[in-house]
Amino acid sequence: MNDALRRQIFAACRELGLDSDARRDLQKSVTGKSSLTEMSAPELQLVVNRLKEAGTGKQTRRKGYKPAPRPDLRLVHVLWSKLGQAGQLNDPTRAGLNAFIRKRFSETWGAVPADVDQLRDAEQIDAVLQALMSWGRRANIDFDWQRIGKR
Repeated sequence: MNDALRRQIFAACRELGLDSDARRDLQKSVTGKSSLTEMSAPELQLVVNRLKEAGTGKQTRRKGYKPAPRPDLRLVHVLWSKLGQAGQLNDPTRAGLNAFIRKRFSETWGAVPADVDQLRDAEQIDAVLQALMSWGRRANIDFDWQRIGKR
């Protein structure tokens, strides 16, 4: 636990642009100790809390992804979401979609992008759409195409 807290402190200091002298000054002001190795877990947590008050983590946390750059890719996301809502997916997240694409298409395509939104080939995108629609048909999911088209 102490190692994880120390790593968190170092990462937060990097994010805030604090050098080692500034970090030690902060540690001394919060706990009375300038060395991380001399601190107990509760003292390390105090330093972490102080760094959070200073604003660490706020810039790097993402509240969500930007919409996909192409309408056909947005449809891929919508179909994946519908499959997730129907309980058909083990992992209904974007990471799950990327894993599905890697597993399903890596042999036929040879190389698969790290993220679905990096797909640019219309035939590949269509193959993903067809696979998701087939899955939906097998699971008796009624994709409401009228509502999907209005998104």
